[in-house]
Order: sequence, then structure tokens, then C-alpha cells
Amino acid sequence: MSLHSQQKFVLFPLGKKRFAMSAEHVTELAQPDILQTFPHTTKLLAGVLVRRGRIVPVLDIAQVLLGPDAPARKFYLIANRKFGSELEWTAVPVTGECELLNSEMVAPTGRLPRYVAGLLSLQGEIVEVIDLEKLANAEAA
Repeated sequence: MSLHSQQKFVLFPLGKKRFAMSAEHVTELAQPDILQTFPHTTKLLAGVLVRRGRIVPVLDIAQVLLGPDAPARKFYLIANRKFGSELEWTAVPVTGECELLNSEMVAPTGRLPRYVAGLLSLQGEIVEVIDLEKLANAEAA
């Protein structure tokens, strides 16, 4: 069952697997930058970047999506995420170049995690569309 007609998505690689995010939530793909780390207890928070004069939290979602053996990440996908009532930038480390595409998203099937907003079928490959807000909230709980 189709959830929507054609929508824009950003495909991003994490190791050998690709995931997608709605393009309306993505701001840019950034080159590697200096990650500032500090002691904390937040599971996904890898540190922060300073990007365009803003402090941007870096959420390493690869550990949730792929597990502890996720390969090293090379770029940062900068996405908008709700924080309270405000939209804030959040950086997501990815392993390679991202791709913009138009596709039709279908409802998730089976027992997929709550953060999977839907699925894309791309030439025999099934790509999970990630809802970053739900993923971050589920890990924080």
C-alpha cells in the first residue's frame, strides 16, 4: 500500500547498506569536520560540530541501524530535527556520498522498528526510510 505519491528522499550509505530520509528534513551533506567530544551519558551523541556558526549535535545512528561493527563514517548529513518546539540541525555521520531521488514510499511491513517510516523499492533493493526524530527519541528512552 502506497503512503504517498512520488516524494523526494536522500539516500545515504552506512557500510554496505543504504537508508533514506525525507529530503524535506535534510539541509546539506558536509565534509568531515572536527568532532568535539565531551563526557556525557547520551547513547547516540558522538559529540558536536561547529557548522556555519552553530553548534550541531552529532547523532551516530549507525550503532542502532548496523550495530557496534559499523564502518567508519566519512561525511555528515545535516538534518533538521525538532527539539522542543524549535527545529535544530543534527549531524548524522554517513560512510559515503548521498543521492537525491524521487520515489514512492510504501508502508513498512513486518516487524520493523518504530523509527522506520516506510520503505522504498529501488531496483530490487529495499531501503528503509528513517524517521530521525523517532529513532533519537526511542534511544533516549
